[in-house]
Amino acid sequence: MRFDVITLFPELFAPFLASGVTRRAYASGQVAVVLWNPRDFGEGNYRRVDDRPFGGGPGMVMLAEPLAQCLAAVRAARGEPEAEQAPLLLFSPIGQRLDHAGVERWGQGPGAVLLCGRYEGIDQRFIDRYVDAQLSLGDFVLSGGELPAMALLDAVARLQPGVLHDAGSHAEDSFNPALDGLLDCPHYTRPEVWQGAGVPAQLLSGHHAQIAEWRRAQRVLWTARHRPDLIDAARAAGRLAPADEALLAQEQGRAL
Repeated sequence: MRFDVITLFPELFAPFLASGVTRRAYASGQVAVVLWNPRDFGEGNYRRVDDRPFGGGPGMVMLAEPLAQCLAAVRAARGEPEAEQAPLLLFSPIGQRLDHAGVERWGQGPGAVLLCGRYEGIDQRFIDRYVDAQLSLGDFVLSGGELPAMALLDAVARLQPGVLHDAGSHAEDSFNPALDGLLDCPHYTRPEVWQGAGVPAQLLSGHHAQIAEWRRAQRVLWTARHRPDLIDAARAAGRLAPADEALLAQEQGRAL
């Protein structure tokens, strides 16, 4: 799959693409990333890409024309038929919250064009004409779309075969349907005792069924304590077993 990233700061992506376990996905071409700077299509000698907003107010607004020309170059380079063009995604506060299902969606197709906004925003006329979907990481504002773009690329890359050391690692991640949408359980490693705190006995037992039972219980309790909304969603979807409900009832009784 291929992701074309439209950004005024392509240099931010160099260390990201060359670092960590997900670099395998980029180096192998499983997730191809091509960077485009709209300033290359800017106006005049200074390659202008922004101007003051109509109606006044602080900040600057990204111009529509350089973005349109940049997008046209992206489309030409991808060479896709018009009916099969990859979607243009804009990272924006009004966008849909990116979640695991969204990552899986973008991680299974041909890719997308990622638009990283800057300044006060982008001329709305460009958004209305070209943007297919808007995404958000949460209810806060960043200086630009580069960090959300990297977050999406990282999440997509780690789903690709052979990228993680253990092929089953991402199947046990928080929010994964394989875990019924629950959080992952706590993890421990050596030494067995650290600063007076030990490791749960079940993890040292060597008994696979006990370990699996403990991990399931911890996922349920961990989620109930930290993200009760996920418990509600799992219950509504029929993903909680009677044993899970009994555990939650017992936990609630302790709290009372």
